[in-house]
Amino acid sequence: MSVAEFDSRRIRRMRTYTWWTLVPLQPFYAVFPVVNLVTGVRAGFYGTVEIVVLSLVLLATVFDGLQLSTILMEGLGRGQHRPVRNTVVFAFTLAALAYALTQHPTGVLWSMPLGGLAGLHVPAAPYRLRWPLTIGTALLTGVVATIASSPHNPLPGLATGLYAMFIVSLSIFVIIVAVWFWDIVLGLDRARAVSADLAVANERLRFAADLHDIQGHHLQVIALKGELAERLVGRDDAAARALAAEIAELARTALKDTRDVVHGYRHTKLTTELENAQEILEAAGVKTTVDGDAAAVPPPLQPLFGALVREGTTNILRHSRAENCELSISVEGPRTSLVLRNDRAKSPNGAAGSGIEGLRQRFRAVGGHVEADLVEDWFELRGAATELGRTS
Repeated sequence: MSVAEFDSRRIRRMRTYTWWTLVPLQPFYAVFPVVNLVTGVRAGFYGTVEIVVLSLVLLATVFDGLQLSTILMEGLGRGQHRPVRNTVVFAFTLAALAYALTQHPTGVLWSMPLGGLAGLHVPAAPYRLRWPLTIGTALLTGVVATIASSPHNPLPGLATGLYAMFIVSLSIFVIIVAVWFWDIVLGLDRARAVSADLAVANERLRFAADLHDIQGHHLQVIALKGELAERLVGRDDAAARALAAEIAELARTALKDTRDVVHGYRHTKLTTELENAQEILEAAGVKTTVDGDAAAVPPPLQPLFGALVREGTTNILRHSRAENCELSISVEGPRTSLVLRNDRAKSPNGAAGSGIEGLRQRFRAVGGHVEADLVEDWFELRGAATELGRTS
């Protein structure tokens, strides 16, 4: 899938699907042992003490499963785990399965919450332990179920043991596949976020490198000539004055070259900035639409509105979790206006940042203005100027 086709709403839908696949799973599995408990009450093979103890084990199973499934929403092997508590709950659930099978054949229904717990334990564990846990848990469940269902002659209970082992193995397989797919999605989403940050960082590094190349050489020469002039003062005043003149000329040259670098950085065409902005935003999963013709903006105003698009794009990546961005350009006679808006914006706290304030100063210098407001949960950055002005 190309970058332009990426839609971050798919990640939200995948998150919702994974959440509904994992989190309600253990409460759903708990319904099956309830059937065994109800049957035990009606048939009379469970007393009050057994019902209370088994019910407490079932509640612990549900609570532990909910906690594990919530952790797994962070991906395979991530999050804070409690292996001691998880192991104790699993052991009590296995014991409940064994006891229930000694009382009645419907006790095999306890293999459902046991399989759910096993399926949640395995993907939460480190990678090196997943296969040993899967095989060991399935075999242990099968052996316990076989012996408990027919303690004197294990052969008749073999079918029950195989059934319990199948339930546990299937639950582990289904859950680990779901979490594995979700972990891949999380990895791709993190990669896209890093790609967007790198695009902004690369642009800044490019400007910093150009500035360093220009100023570094001049400043080094100025420093050397300044030291030499200091030594010549009082010894050869004429040479010292000549060096001072050279230093002044070097400083003027450095200032001119620095202005040229900044001029080149600021005077990027609006069309170029729009292409860069769309590429960066789409890489970050922000669906971007452009309404209007950037080429229609008068050439003197292209750098000004290009700076507005660049600043607005940076703010979207830094200060929002946007999924949609809309950019509209309007040219009416000598007046040009541009609106950049995005959803899922954070409420502004305090004064505008230095970037927006810098834009306001540049627009004011040509008789224009810049406004930034939160409008119905959408952040809008608006700029307007006339062709009569000239960029600074």
